[in-house]
Amino acid sequence: MIITQSKLASSSRAHIVTGVRENGYGSGRNAARSLPFAKAFQDLWHGWRYHRELWLAIGWYDIRKRYRRSVLGPFWITISLGTLIAALGFLYAPLMGGNVDHYLPFVAFGFIGWQFISQLVIDSCNVFIANGPIIQQLKAPLSVYIYEIIWKNLLILAHNLLIYVFIVLIFDLRPSWATLLVVPGIALVCINGVSVGMLLGTLWSRFRDLRTIVATIIQMTFLLTPILWQPEQLPGREVLVVFNPFYYFVEIIREPLLGSAPSPGVWTVALVITLAGLSVAVPLFSRFHERIAYWV
Repeated sequence: MIITQSKLASSSRAHIVTGVRENGYGSGRNAARSLPFAKAFQDLWHGWRYHRELWLAIGWYDIRKRYRRSVLGPFWITISLGTLIAALGFLYAPLMGGNVDHYLPFVAFGFIGWQFISQLVIDSCNVFIANGPIIQQLKAPLSVYIYEIIWKNLLILAHNLLIYVFIVLIFDLRPSWATLLVVPGIALVCINGVSVGMLLGTLWSRFRDLRTIVATIIQMTFLLTPILWQPEQLPGREVLVVFNPFYYFVEIIREPLLGSAPSPGVWTVALVITLAGLSVAVPLFSRFHERIAYWV
């Protein structure tokens, strides 16, 4: 389906207004006051249930708009990432004392996972600010904008997974049943994307310096996450891995792509981090839900 800019703008606003009126978004505000965290869950439900077509269309449109007059379109993202992976793989393999056949897939799949996770975090900071004019004019679920960035990054991830296909063919890797575990791994990252969007999106709406701080932390964390290096290459410094939350989410994507199942410990820590993130994000989002429209 081809969506023009004017058609998208008009249909999107009409769809929101129709969804607000027909589906009664905001009608349970009195009940939400009496139930803890009800505003967050109500917003997430209405954004998913009644406005799904909206954020699916907008996410796809954003990708198309960015590469509107490009011949290869969003595949430029894949080409750029693939070129970077190839350069780093062949350069760092001798330095890390590894074989290119083993080291390059490790780096490639780690980069694919890192790109997806880190971009979700960075986009989450700006999720409400970027949509400020719409938020101020229309009473719609704020979760619509969170779902949009998750969907948009999923589309980019789908393009980047073409690198996986090339590496499997070039290095004669054999996918196994464990490769299917990448699906729940990506799903768990998306759930964390929702909590990060509620948390960082709300905080940055109030404190505008947050995105710069988060971007700096992301750059530092990249160097501290086993992407270009492997944990066993730093004996005695396991703390860099154990207390690095990004490591666990990169692993639940990278290990299945390599054909092996992540350890139960990795899954356990990733689930604990997910629950901890939701336990912080949901009450914060519920408490300041009504103020976000004034802050943006």
